[in-house]
Parts: sequence; C-alpha cells; structure tokens
Amino acid sequence: QTPLQKTKALIAQMGVTFLNAYVPSALCCPSRASILTGKYPHNHHVVNNTLEGNCSSKLWQKIQEPYTFPALLKTMCGYQTFFAGKYLNEYGAEDAGGVGHVPPGWSFWYALEKNSKYYNYTLSVNGKARRHGENYSVDYLTDVLANMSLDFLEYKSNFEPFFMMISTPAPHSPWTAAPQYKKSFQNVSAPRNSNFNIHGKNKHWLIRQAKTPMTNSSIQFLDDAYRKRWQTLLSVDDLIEKLVKKLELNGELDNTYIFYTSDNGFHTGQFSLPIDKRQLYEFDIKVPLLVRGPGIKPNQTNKMLVANIDLGPTILDIAGYDLNKTQMDGMSLLPLLTGDKNVTWRSDFLVEYQGEGYNGSDPTCPGLGPGVTHCFPDCVCEDSYNNTYACVRTLSTSWDLQYCEFDDREVFVEVYNLTADPHQINNIAKTIDQEILEKMNYRLMMLQSCSGATCRTPGVFDPGYRFDPRLMFSNHGVRARRYSAQSLKGT
Repeated sequence: QTPLQKTKALIAQMGVTFLNAYVPSALCCPSRASILTGKYPHNHHVVNNTLEGNCSSKLWQKIQEPYTFPALLKTMCGYQTFFAGKYLNEYGAEDAGGVGHVPPGWSFWYALEKNSKYYNYTLSVNGKARRHGENYSVDYLTDVLANMSLDFLEYKSNFEPFFMMISTPAPHSPWTAAPQYKKSFQNVSAPRNSNFNIHGKNKHWLIRQAKTPMTNSSIQFLDDAYRKRWQTLLSVDDLIEKLVKKLELNGELDNTYIFYTSDNGFHTGQFSLPIDKRQLYEFDIKVPLLVRGPGIKPNQTNKMLVANIDLGPTILDIAGYDLNKTQMDGMSLLPLLTGDKNVTWRSDFLVEYQGEGYNGSDPTCPGLGPGVTHCFPDCVCEDSYNNTYACVRTLSTSWDLQYCEFDDREVFVEVYNLTADPHQINNIAKTIDQEILEKMNYRLMMLQSCSGATCRTPGVFDPGYRFDPRLMFSNHGVRARRYSAQSLKGT
C-alpha cells in the first residue's frame, strides 16, 4: 500500500507515466525556478534556497519572472492563471518586496510566505497577507489549497482557457499529517536498498564523512520521517481526487491536461546520509511525472529522458505558443504525450548544484572544518559550500551513465554505469575508457555554457554528436585541466 492510490488511478492509469523524469538541481528553489522558466540553473541563476542564492530575490523578479511560462500564457495566450501553495522558499521576504509582491502572469495568487508549513502560516492573497492558525478544519494547508482550487474552478470565466499551478508543500518537512491520517502506515519504514546505510566509498568527501553504520537514533528518525511523509501525501491524494471530480462535474476533464510531479527527490539513509536532498544521485534527482489529457492514451509508460525544464515548453506548446520566441532550454513533451513516432529526443541533460554553507565551522562539529551545514546530531552534514558539482546524465540505447565533476581543488570526478550498478555504489571514474571520459568532460562544458537551442544539441551517444578535443584546451580553465596531461601524451 502506497499513499497516492487515487492519483495513480486518476492520472497515471488514464495517461502516461514517465519512467525517467529528472530535475537539473535537487533542491526546492532552483528546481521550482527551472519549472517556471524552462531554464537550467546556470541560465536562471537561482543556485540555492537563499536570497543570496537568488531565490525570489529582486534580481530574479526583475530578470526572470516576467518571462516565466505562466506570464507568457496570460499575456500572449489569453489564459486565466491561478497559483496556490509554495512558490519559492524566500517568497515574501522583506528584502524582496514582502507578500505584497505578486509576480507577473498570475490572475489569482494564493502563495505561501517563505518555506513549507502546514499550520500557522501566512498566505499572500493577491498581494494581501492572510494569517492562518492551527485549527484543522480551516487551516490545514493542503486542504486550504484544495478548497481554493475548487473555488477557482467554480467561479472562473468560461470564455477563456485556464491554467492552474497547485504547489503543496507536502511531503516536505515538518511532515504534519492531517489528524485522520496520523495512524496510517504504522508498519512502513524507509526502503532498504543495497545502498542503504553503507559507506560511500570512492565518493566526494561530503558523502565519505557520513558515519557508517548510522546511529540507531538516525535510523529511527529517518524511518519516522518516511512514514510521516507518506501520511501527508494522503491529503495530497484527496486534493487530486477532488480536483478531477470537479473538472468532470464541469464537463472539462476530457479537455484538460493534468501534470503531476515534484521539485526534487529525497534520500533516507542511502550512503548513510540520514535525510535530505541536494546530492547528485538518482534518489535525489529523479522525480515522478504523470500526465493525462486530450490525445494521451491511457496506461502508458515512457522511457525517454525528460526534465522539469520541459514542463514550461510543453504547456506553452499545448497553448499554441511559438516556442522559438522563448529563451527556454527545455523541449516540449507534446510529441511524446501524443505518441508521435518520428520524434528525435535528447540522450542526455545537465545536473548542476552550488553548495550552501558559510565560512564559519559548525560549533557542534568543529572537526569537520568550515563551511558545512545541515548537520545531524552525530555530525553527519548534508551540505557544504564546496558541495558544488555538475553532471551529465546520459540515457541512450547503448548507455545509462552519469558523469559528474566537483568544482573543488581536486576536481573530483564520479562516474556511474547504471545498467550494471543502478544504486550507484561503484564509482568507475578510474577504470572507464579514457576517450569516454574526455568526451563526457567536453560535453559537460558544452552543457554548462548552453542556452536555449544549444542545450538541445546531440549528446555523446547520439549519431549526430561531434567531438573536437582541441576545443577542450582553449579557454575553459579549471574544468579542462584534469585531462590535459593524459591527453597530450596520446597526441
């Protein structure tokens, strides 16, 4: 038994499940910014969850917000647009205009101030602050979002098309379940895959510093968190059921596309990291993506490599907007949704993250030195300011591969062959063919500087790929250095 049974029945079984859907950055704010802009983090410049990291900053508001896909839907395509829930983690911050700031592109705006909560929060209702307390029947946020959404569907204009974005904080911490679900899943614990509670050998130092085996208190904590997250999802499941029923009642269900996804994955005990996200592994970067709607056959799965930067282009494409007029890095999923057999698709995409942290050391863990953050009582830290990496995630007919470089003094490299090693236990950077490494290093540099159409050029394992090793040593500085010594020997 899993928590999203109704969602599976009402969306997945009535449409398509994408088996390989990813986020280019496994953290709320950069990921949500990618959904809104259709861009990789290096193009929207939101690098982490802080105002300094450009999360909902004045700069973001000025440079990116006017060009999000909802803004284009409203101004160019005549849509009524509705937002309810968690927007960006620093939304509503005093330094960024407070809750009075309503981003361009939204006809109806019900946004949560700051980060995830279930009770005792403030909503910006079209720019006016509305406080909520802790009375379940009127304040539980998931249900409040459901009710606002149903109201919109009841009272919206029937003469214009509509777009709704409902962004539940659940299953984000603090994992407060609705009272009727607090006893659910009593016997559930976090999955014990082969990478659970093992030492992350041959991995970046941040992974290696985790204590193995984990303490009993950490294991109890992560199992408890896993269970509570499932409990909060039962209310999300109810929300989806109510929405689908309402669309059906209005006679609009068959004419409406419904997308279900998340902003990042989450780990619970893999490589002995208790709980968080923001690492480069599958458990953090992979997300669900379910879509139903006109022209989509029921009960399908799709194995193509898709990313959240594709959502904006897809929705604009559905609305009939010319994607060539945008600066988006993603691709429209519409040909995949409608089963177009002639579509050429990507074989790789970019994952990038800039570590969060500060120059002081954590007083509880002085031994770990400066810059660590999100530390557990037993000094297992989930992030640091030099936890900064970029990866090429490749999926083609012949390869299922991930190549990553850390932007630190040693330019640490991790490579995984997911065909042989789906749980990413063995880093094969030292044993994989040198030529593949050089091509991946070059491809990574290309993707890290890509924009718009250049983000969609053929990957290393596409027939159309062109590799010119001379370009690797022109002006890329740090990233290319790693291979220069070996490469020059061979010439």
